[in-house]
Amino acid sequence: MIVAGVMSGTSADGIDVAMVRIAAASATRALPKLTLLAHRAFPFPRALRSAILAAMAGQSDTPNTTTAQLARLNWRLGLACAEAIRATIAATKIRPALIGCHGQTVYHQGVAGLYAGRRFACTWQLGEPALIAAATGIPVVSNFRPADMAAGGQGAPLVPLLDYMLFAHPTRTRVLQNIGGIANLTFIPAAASQSKVIAFDTGPGNMIIDTLTQQLFSKRFDRDGRIAARGRILAPVIESALKEEFFLASPPKSAGREQFGAVYAEKFLAACRRRSRKPEDAIATATAFTADSIARAIRTWVLPRARKSAVDFIVSGGGAHNAVLLAMLRERVAPLGCTVTTIDSTGIPSEAKEAAAFALLAYQTWHRQAGNIPSATGASRPAILGHITYV
Repeated sequence: MIVAGVMSGTSADGIDVAMVRIAAASATRALPKLTLLAHRAFPFPRALRSAILAAMAGQSDTPNTTTAQLARLNWRLGLACAEAIRATIAATKIRPALIGCHGQTVYHQGVAGLYAGRRFACTWQLGEPALIAAATGIPVVSNFRPADMAAGGQGAPLVPLLDYMLFAHPTRTRVLQNIGGIANLTFIPAAASQSKVIAFDTGPGNMIIDTLTQQLFSKRFDRDGRIAARGRILAPVIESALKEEFFLASPPKSAGREQFGAVYAEKFLAACRRRSRKPEDAIATATAFTADSIARAIRTWVLPRARKSAVDFIVSGGGAHNAVLLAMLRERVAPLGCTVTTIDSTGIPSEAKEAAAFALLAYQTWHRQAGNIPSATGASRPAILGHITYV
């Protein structure tokens, strides 16, 4: 079965479409087999990206967009996803039988909080699936997170099933580190069953780096880490930041712009400016903060479970293209016994991985199979994820 996976992450910079062929599990293979056929990326138009970031901007219950704007954004994102899928089909001449569309997360609260007299967790992804199905003539699976959360999980991360399927190894421990807007890892011990996999968000990935680069240098991101390379790391700022509750909490845990968005970036910049007025120092410190928070997660939550086996540390996402960030990661995790590579060296483009994961999750849903890994999300049971919109 050929499935299109569609993904827009916390960086909110565009839509990735991955075309994959999935072969069913068999008597000799417990999980389906996935082959990446094609990948295309579609940057958001400026006006659409601005609308998405505005919808994400609230850090509390204070309104930041109107109900009408959120409704329009949901439909506009549906149109954008449909256009990206149709363009990919036209360019590759590959027509999928199913689409798995994660949509754009505009709010994610993985831990229960009090609202209107009740405590609960919640999440919201935008991108109207009915528009996508109508425009493409292909059924769509969407809204993947809620079923896991209804089973007591955090609804994230959902990539571990793909990670386990592609990278489980009989003798080597694997850590799959994705660095998008938020950074998250999947830990797969050597010879582990699926129930031994853990996964969690490690903290900010590119989010603070990008926000400060846009504010201080009027650039969308720090290409290749060139700005960070000119700066000095302000270690006390990082030491203070790593004492915050999120980094001390044990997995499962998830994060987003609610924790590390614009409000947090302003606080981080203020801490940097108390020690240096050079804007390059703020970018260097934000980059090192990402590397240090990942290394801390490896040291605290992964290595004690690694049983002294060799650890392959495989990096994906936009952060895999930041040479300075990658060098910082190597410097911090190599002494811990980790061999650092990027996922591109395995034949999977960094930007395609998460889109491919949602193709796999859609396939699972279509065949009434669970898509979450409870040991990763904290759910009480495996759950079939998502809603199906038929043509």
